[in-house]
Amino acid sequence: MANNLMRMDPFRDIARFDPFRDIDDLFRDLNPAIWRNVDQVPRMRMDVSETEKEYLVKAEIPGVQKDDIKVAINGNQVSLSAEIKDERDASAGSAGSLRNERYYGQLQRSFTLPQEVDDDQAQARYENGVLHLTLPKKVGSGGKQLTIQ
Repeated sequence: MANNLMRMDPFRDIARFDPFRDIDDLFRDLNPAIWRNVDQVPRMRMDVSETEKEYLVKAEIPGVQKDDIKVAINGNQVSLSAEIKDERDASAGSAGSLRNERYYGQLQRSFTLPQEVDDDQAQARYENGVLHLTLPKKVGSGGKQLTIQ
């Protein structure tokens, strides 16, 4: 007979709760004419998955050199930042640009994982515009049970 019980973590959804995630979309939907000419900053889209021993993160950061990406780990907090540089050709002469839709600037994203990360064993790899992070879970970070005397 298989055991179909699932361990409940009441704080799991709270750790992932982001009340302002879609706030820009809400204002844009209210009156699109107001926002028509406002530059939009692209979002860093991510997938985060979990195995028994590690967290796996894939973050889309196209148009960035790997030296311009920074990853910071502090316990169970992970912060990603990337600088997208302006690569316009200065030798274009007097030819004016008719339309610019590419974004140049700073992208940032931070998130909290349910368990602390072993930052000494963490690995990062960047290929084809996707940052791949392998974040091993820290052993023994499950807390401590005190004996009552």
